[in-house]
Amino acid sequence: MIAVAEEPAVTPTSDFELPRTHETLTAGIEQGLHLGAQLYVSLETGGGEPIRRTELVVGERAIGQAMTPDTLMIWLSSTKPITAVAVAQLWERGLLELDDPVARHVPEFGVHGKERVTVRHLLTHTGGIRKLNVGWPEASWDEIIDFICRARPEPRWVLGEKAGYHLASSWFLLGELVRRLDGRHFRRYVREEIFEPLGMRDSWVGMPREKFEAYGDRLGRMYSTENGRMERAWNREAHVVGCSPGGNGYGPIRELGRFYEMLLSRGRWQDTKILSPQTVEAMTVPHRVGMHDQTFKHKLDWGLGFIVNSNHYGADLPPYGYGRHASRRTFGHSGFQSSTGFADPEHGLVVALVTNGNPGEPRHTERFRDATEAIYEDLRLAS
Repeated sequence: MIAVAEEPAVTPTSDFELPRTHETLTAGIEQGLHLGAQLYVSLETGGGEPIRRTELVVGERAIGQAMTPDTLMIWLSSTKPITAVAVAQLWERGLLELDDPVARHVPEFGVHGKERVTVRHLLTHTGGIRKLNVGWPEASWDEIIDFICRARPEPRWVLGEKAGYHLASSWFLLGELVRRLDGRHFRRYVREEIFEPLGMRDSWVGMPREKFEAYGDRLGRMYSTENGRMERAWNREAHVVGCSPGGNGYGPIRELGRFYEMLLSRGRWQDTKILSPQTVEAMTVPHRVGMHDQTFKHKLDWGLGFIVNSNHYGADLPPYGYGRHASRRTFGHSGFQSSTGFADPEHGLVVALVTNGNPGEPRHTERFRDATEAIYEDLRLAS
């Protein structure tokens, strides 16, 4: 049985204050959009100065129970960049190429016209298998992979020339690539190659059952808040201990912030190298440019597993973006109506935010735009 170390709760750091941001997150509680929130922000000013950091924790992790810096929250699709980095590590080690057909490594996938789907197509959401209901978490990993391999792609999908966000299917395939090329299951690989080297000791994609039981009240809850407060199924054991490479990362939000600090530092954290600077650059620049996303119904630029700031496509800001003040080079990813993580290289800024309420797309979009823009304004980074 894996033991959880008995440590005191972390006191939020406060190298700087975020008064407008705090007001915005608290207003969301008053409006019933979420019960609570965790926010981590760091600022790298350059010139040899140390990174400045702060955390905000407001409200409740569950009804009647306070949110703390140590609360583990689900990241939902903010998990996807973790998987992208795992695949990038395989690329660096020469185990795959971005333009390899997936069927080169998972031969049974190469049927029904999927023979030409590449690793790059999966990472840029241009592979044409976005609508598959993979049956997770009821179905086992092997059953999910078998189902995806046997499935037919969307009709009239032109590979690499048509885009549409893939919720889960392509990410299970990417996780299977990790398993087949490395030999470790995806859940173990990300712990040993990403989370543990970065000191993300409470982060998981597929949490061991022993940990789930030991964490107890440290696990936060997610609620649908569109009409009242209804607890989500994602809080149940099956959804926490199952492994979904595109959707069930868990951890305190400051640990997701550390992941982005590593990327902002060109693949290193302290003395630990996760990626080369060249690989970080390759992942976070646009590989998919100016394409209308059939899922989000908006033009979005995409790196290799990262959403690149797409504010320049008209006055209507894109969904799951980073607010009006983010620089053109900002990259990151968000989770369904609840979370975001991103890095803005031009400002040396890292932001990781999670709220535990899903209030519907319009109200969520407004809430997170307000919060991200308030961060820039509090730090006097707004243009």
